Amino acid sequence: MIRIKSIMIKEFKNTLVDISFDIKKSTALIGESGSGKSLTIKSLLNLLPTNLTAEILIDCEFELNSQSMGFVPQNPFTSLSPLTKIKNQFFVDKQKQIELLHLVGLDENLLDRFPSELSGGQLQRVIIAISLSNNPKLLLLDEPTTALDTKSKELITNLIRQISKELDIKILFVTHDIASITDICDDIVIIKNGQVVEQGMTKHILQNPVNDYTKQLIESNFKYREKRA
Repeated sequence: MIRIKSIMIKEFKNTLVDISFDIKKSTALIGESGSGKSLTIKSLLNLLPTNLTAEILIDCEFELNSQSMGFVPQNPFTSLSPLTKIKNQFFVDKQKQIELLHLVGLDENLLDRFPSELSGGQLQRVIIAISLSNNPKLLLLDEPTTALDTKSKELITNLIRQISKELDIKILFVTHDIASITDICDDIVIIKNGQVVEQGMTKHILQNPVNDYTKQLIESNFKYREKRA
């Protein structure tokens, strides 16, 4: 387990995020836009803008750094170099590249293509493959399905579920969409205005939410899905 004892993010004297939570096998960080989700994940990756400062206290059996963490960003269309072939965006040998592509359900013939020749779903799977190159202990996913169509979203969600089950890796899945993580994450953390308002086992919170904000998120998420169905 990774115990996030404290993450405090400030802009001058204004505190934007002040939270603590545990990352067990698979944990989702849930909240609306502006709640502090992305700031939290950027602070773990040391990617905060220069006007923000972070104080982080973590209890973990390994050091959280670029070698132990993998990252899957929100938009696959802007995450890779457009003028570089897929094979040159990896930092591992060709055999490892092929193994990683097979893991995410892609064929090795994609290695000689450019990002513009791939669909959004294919691009996101390539990015997931790249994020797993260093055999990370923790995989951070920042709204990984937001920029995708419905079919690709389902494909990526199923892939993340597979990775969570089959690999010895912890997952922190950041999203505003509770419905998308119900079969992926064992635990969820609900964040609002930079504060944790509720956390616990996913099934328990979905069935018995206590906080009014959590109730609103659950209701709006599942109503939206019903309308789209």
